[in-house]
Amino acid sequence: MDGEVMRTPLIAGNWKMHKTLTEARELVKGIREGIEGISGVEVLICPPFQHLLPMAGAIDGSPIMLGAQNAHYEPQGAFTGEVSVPMLKDAGCTHVILGHSERRQYFAEGGPLLAKKVRAAVAGGLNAIFCVGEILEEREAGRTQAVVERHISDVIRADVPAERLIIAYEPVWAIGTGRTATPGQAQEVQAFIRSMLASTYGQAMADAVRILYGGSVKPSNAADLLAQPDIDGALVGGACLVAADFAAIIKAAGIRAAASS
Repeated sequence: MDGEVMRTPLIAGNWKMHKTLTEARELVKGIREGIEGISGVEVLICPPFQHLLPMAGAIDGSPIMLGAQNAHYEPQGAFTGEVSVPMLKDAGCTHVILGHSERRQYFAEGGPLLAKKVRAAVAGGLNAIFCVGEILEEREAGRTQAVVERHISDVIRADVPAERLIIAYEPVWAIGTGRTATPGQAQEVQAFIRSMLASTYGQAMADAVRILYGGSVKPSNAADLLAQPDIDGALVGGACLVAADFAAIIKAAGIRAAASS
């Protein structure tokens, strides 16, 4: 499309705390079969920590990449229950999700801590998928941009190369609720995020950063969301746990990529 910056779409599946090992293997098998012949899209799965190494084997020989759902900022130490960036790299990860709304809500993660995590992830060789987004009360109060600006400021504070960043806008009110931001609502916020990145990194670099949408993405709405100029893929929750649904979202991204080329 004339005037549109080309960014390879990324469809990432956040499994959260789901799937036994047997179920995980079946899911990956179904995803591999479902995406055969689809091109122009990057695909990422983010299973629970204990499944990382076996899933690295399950995706071997496929275009599917492996990511983690969190990481500690120290490379090692007395941090019971935590997992370090070197451990994730050793397991075959290329990406890590940081700042997810559930980490913010249930584990009180925020500002300075997340900046340290992003800095550690990038320094350790991972691509950081940094999540931002507002809760329902904040949207209804007209504070969406203020909240997103605060979250983006956290990742800017990390002072890492923009090419190692992926931003995921996930309106918290649309996660797992069945409610979805309209394509126009999502595009408005994602364009705002890109403008913030441009003020720090410059327009050319901001144009290269992929900004994903997350929040009840499913096969029925993926095409409309992905058609927006600043939506460069999706961070998928529930739908990524069903191979056929995840493959359908990836196919929608592939169609969008082909139309843009």
